[in-house]
Amino acid sequence: MDKIEAVLAAPDRTVLALDFDGTLSPIVPDPERAYAHPASIAALRRIAPHLLQVAVITGRPAAQAVELGGLADGAGLEHLVVMGQYGVEVWEAATGEVVAPPVPEAIIAVRAALPALVAAAGHPDAWIEDKGRAVAVHTRRLIDPAGALTDLTGPVRAVAAEHSLRVEPGKNVLEIRAGGFDKGDAVRSLVARLDPATFVYAGDDLGDIAAYDAVAALRDQGRTTLLVFPRMPGEDSPLAERADVIVAGTDGMAAWLAALADALDAAGGTARTS
Repeated sequence: MDKIEAVLAAPDRTVLALDFDGTLSPIVPDPERAYAHPASIAALRRIAPHLLQVAVITGRPAAQAVELGGLADGAGLEHLVVMGQYGVEVWEAATGEVVAPPVPEAIIAVRAALPALVAAAGHPDAWIEDKGRAVAVHTRRLIDPAGALTDLTGPVRAVAAEHSLRVEPGKNVLEIRAGGFDKGDAVRSLVARLDPATFVYAGDDLGDIAAYDAVAALRDQGRTTLLVFPRMPGEDSPLAERADVIVAGTDGMAAWLAALADALDAAGGTARTS
């Protein structure tokens, strides 16, 4: 039960925020089939009533994360918030609706240009994922995903720069999106709204660095914080040296959440019911 005492000290003033891909769901060749680990969702249903807030912060569209996570129904998650597209979109279980600004014209233009671009780079089978307010080029399905990613990085960055967009690299993926909002901003918005005493964040990829930075700043302000890193076997990540807790991938994340749920239940804290 690594460092779970940080949450047990004041559960009703604790925010738990989690990344989706690689944290709640495994990294799979087809991101549209990246379903959340059922044990993690079962644990969150037990955890959420005890805490000030449980939030999912993801680069995916909020509605897609809700669907893949099975988050729209079931007891325990009535107060869940899903912050999609790095926090630009917000889905609240209380309303079942996504609030989001319009898709930028630049994203529409880049989405149209990408098929010819990846073909010209020699990787016509790279998968282009339409994420609404973002578009991603995946190499997971290719024979040499790392080599293909290297080949595509220059052209993708060039077309993004041409349209004043940013590129967010990840595990065998390059995501193009508008600037101005990242997972750190999502963390700060939760803190501004909820003023938690304790903030726990779990994330595994480069897009989570901004969230780690925001949580580190909270620690400097005197708040209690906890960073959880679900590391895949053999993975070398800059997040590892910054994490307070390292677990073994999504299975380890599910086990850690289950242990937290057990500890909260055993502590007998008052669960939120409204």
